[in-house]
Amino acid sequence: MEEHLKHHLNNNRRHFLKKVGLGIGGLAAASMIDPFNMFSKETSVNPTGLNLPHFAPKAKRVIYLFQSGGPSQLDLFDYKPMLNKMRGQDLPDSIRKGQRLTGMTSGQERFPLVGSNFKFNQYGESRAWVSEVMPYTAKIVDELCFIKTMHTEAINHDPAITFFQTGSQQSGRPSIGAWMSYGLGSLNDNLPTFSVLLSRGSGRPFGQPLYSRLWGNGFLSSLHQGVQYRAGKDPVLYLKDPEGMSRSERRKMLDHLSELNQKQEQEFGDPEINSRIAQYEMAYRMQTSVPETMNIDEEPDHIIQMYGADAMIPGTYAANCLLARRLIEKDVRFVQLYHMGWDQHDNLPTQLSGQAKDVDQATAALIMDLKQRGLLDDTLVIWGGEFGRTNYSQGALTDTTYGRDHHPRCFTMFMAGGGIKPGFTYGETDEFGYNIAKDPMHVHDLQATLMHLTGIDHTKFTYKHQGRRFRLTDIAGHVNHDILS
Repeated sequence: MEEHLKHHLNNNRRHFLKKVGLGIGGLAAASMIDPFNMFSKETSVNPTGLNLPHFAPKAKRVIYLFQSGGPSQLDLFDYKPMLNKMRGQDLPDSIRKGQRLTGMTSGQERFPLVGSNFKFNQYGESRAWVSEVMPYTAKIVDELCFIKTMHTEAINHDPAITFFQTGSQQSGRPSIGAWMSYGLGSLNDNLPTFSVLLSRGSGRPFGQPLYSRLWGNGFLSSLHQGVQYRAGKDPVLYLKDPEGMSRSERRKMLDHLSELNQKQEQEFGDPEINSRIAQYEMAYRMQTSVPETMNIDEEPDHIIQMYGADAMIPGTYAANCLLARRLIEKDVRFVQLYHMGWDQHDNLPTQLSGQAKDVDQATAALIMDLKQRGLLDDTLVIWGGEFGRTNYSQGALTDTTYGRDHHPRCFTMFMAGGGIKPGFTYGETDEFGYNIAKDPMHVHDLQATLMHLTGIDHTKFTYKHQGRRFRLTDIAGHVNHDILS
């Protein structure tokens, strides 16, 4: 039985390498030589046989500021005075149109409309509406492109977040950052191509959890999974040498381990063996590069003040925004920030105020910091969550408080830099903020546009797995040229 299995694996390996040439096996072999610089800085070779990028990119790097929980667009950016005029009245059936509700509000006898308790004003030359809880964002609206008509099919957190991050509501697909790593490769040999930072907000500190599969590699090589940085002395787990081991001893150990792994790969033809070799080598280089990158002690006082006092507290959103800029400066391809706490089902005015304070100053600082360093032109910044919130109150509505349930039909995100049209608002919702009135943009459209900005035709960027060719946008998605500069 063992001999039969061995013969079968070796035959599969020979057949695989013969058929695809520079396939996963070729990718892994290349990774042994130069594991995180397998693609040139300007023109990459995709392991599927396609040359990438397909055309000149406008964005070489991406920072995705994911706001987990579903920020209320009606209390932040989508001003609807009609809701204030009709406060307490039931949502008309002609507006609801029998749309799906979550189990948290489907049993309510009434759906009382509620406008925002926060004041709104227009700012900048673009005259964009922004709530009083986002004063720093209000100052930079002319750098931003607001998309008011994002929509999705998912109505609950897990499938909705998974859909944004992987293009599918079901787990198991590669994340956006993994696709970027796989297709475009690295711009820095000493840091991971795909870096992940997490923070917990004050709006709902014990809200929805996040899972590592959201930044996973799916069916791609494990070489492309996101590397999570943590707060504290050990930002990447298990990176330090064991006590008593010198740098030279570590080098010898890795060399001998690599020899053993190469023999194993030659015998069984498993590309993950070579991925493991590449990861060991990257970890060795990261022992120097990561502490240097994560050390903000040398940042000048005016930069710290720009991001806010929380920037000096490891693990906060502000600190992670500053680290994102430092990673981008070192040409990390894709930086993903997740900020939890936007799930305000009750007591929204109080909770949202704290949550907005967490992110407002640091988000604006990051964008302006990138701009002053000449990095914003070729760095795409994305801000938004997995869905929006309802225009009616979940639970009791009082003069001072209310809650909002999940609403996937229309919500707001914004983007900046990297080929995006600044000072622009795309799409309109109806006067109730419940349906799209003009220019919808689907999750797959956002993904297609992101890939287009990085030089990738999303319809041609595929990976064959279990007999089917997969892509981030599945069988949908259209590039939104209206928001491109």
